[in-house]
Amino acid sequence: MSRCLVKGIPIGKDEPVRLMGVINCSPESFYKGSYVSPATILNRAADMIAAGADIIDLGARSTAPGAPPLSVEAEAARLEQALCELDGSGIPVSIDTMHAPVLGRCLSYDIHAANDISGLRDPAYARLVADAGLPAFLMASHQKPGDATSLSGTLAALEMVVSRCAKAGIDSYVLDPAIGLWTPERTTDLDWDLCRHYDEFVRFGRPLLAAVSRKTFLGGAANLPPEERLAASLGLTALLIGKGADIIRTHDVFETAEVIRTAARVVDRR
Repeated sequence: MSRCLVKGIPIGKDEPVRLMGVINCSPESFYKGSYVSPATILNRAADMIAAGADIIDLGARSTAPGAPPLSVEAEAARLEQALCELDGSGIPVSIDTMHAPVLGRCLSYDIHAANDISGLRDPAYARLVADAGLPAFLMASHQKPGDATSLSGTLAALEMVVSRCAKAGIDSYVLDPAIGLWTPERTTDLDWDLCRHYDEFVRFGRPLLAAVSRKTFLGGAANLPPEERLAASLGLTALLIGKGADIIRTHDVFETAEVIRTAARVVDRR
């Protein structure tokens, strides 16, 4: 398996399972507990690192179904404000955006990876990543983020992402199978199917991201709100580590770090 290196942190099969802590600069985010005001971003990021996070994933646009629209300019301004607070801290930061102009502006700051839910659909974005030598977290996407509607479609989308990386000359990246209700055509049944078959994504020989934290399908038949999905998130995280996850993206760093430490002893990923 190829490894991905983010600010000196290796991610891959022979390495410990890594942890990515989520900080949202978007008050519209589906889980309100993930929103952090600009004035407290440095403290929150430092607390996450102290609690076990390896990387902080910084985003400024909600991608949840039904989220209000946000201009590219507003997204970039939010991220720049946050990065001003983090600059010089030495904290590993990935930027969660699918817009090339936003990533371009963020490159003026101390960032260490790009997180693109559109899977390098935009060649201009791919060029920025390649030219900057940034490692990338890339989600399974055909024409728009998370648009596959089956397991086979997800595998095909990941194959397409791998091809885009090869074309752009990007060789340090992590694949994300896109668990979640990204488009109206997707269902929670698909999310469960992707989790059930998560070990099939190992075939690409690339590190895998598991991003299930507090997502809709974990609300179950009772349709529990995000605030009540922590236990399900942690239980599923342990199972996905057993199926090959190399890095976990989460809103709940302390609790997830405990799950990683426990599960890693079983699968020998310490």
